[in-house]
Amino acid sequence: MSSQPVPAPDGHGDSSGWREFLGAWVRNPVRVGAVWPSSRRLSEKLARVAPGHGRPVVVELGPGTGAVTGEVARRLSPEGRHLAVELDPGMAGYLQRRHPDVEVINGDARKLGELLAERGIERVDAVISGLPWSLFDREGQREILGQVVDVIGDTGAFTTFAYSHTLPMSSARRFRATLTETFDEVVMTRTVWRNVPPAFCFLCRRPRR
Repeated sequence: MSSQPVPAPDGHGDSSGWREFLGAWVRNPVRVGAVWPSSRRLSEKLARVAPGHGRPVVVELGPGTGAVTGEVARRLSPEGRHLAVELDPGMAGYLQRRHPDVEVINGDARKLGELLAERGIERVDAVISGLPWSLFDREGQREILGQVVDVIGDTGAFTTFAYSHTLPMSSARRFRATLTETFDEVVMTRTVWRNVPPAFCFLCRRPRR
């Protein structure tokens, strides 16, 4: 009798992703701020900034095991370009195997502009972040957001998420204030309750110069 795969947390039956996620946590727990891969509902919200027509360029930061990557791929037009910047080499390798059509970059989001320039990209249409912002100090957050602002220009969009239970925390308030300092428009979505733990998204446009 063959054993059945352990169901994934979002109920889709693919356990390989969260096994790789746990492996990354074991290798370097201080770099993994999430407690579980993003659910499909949260991933869909994050992926909505990916244009479905034309020849857009979409970049993911901290894609992890690719929960959002799959949703971006479903939305992105066939002529689009999809890049993912992942710091953990094990997760980057897993992501490339799982999504061979995505340009996976094993690199640091702090060097986003440089990484894209090496690939002939100056501007992108959207940046989607799964980075653990709580693990960065305010200067680290500003450094990465500065890179994002440079590559999305005046017309691109940036989206990321935060856990709902962190809202009262000073670190969460500081991050929201940093987003407001960085972007003219910062919109919070409704909470996605079917996520572990519940989370919401920030949608940001029009960088302040």
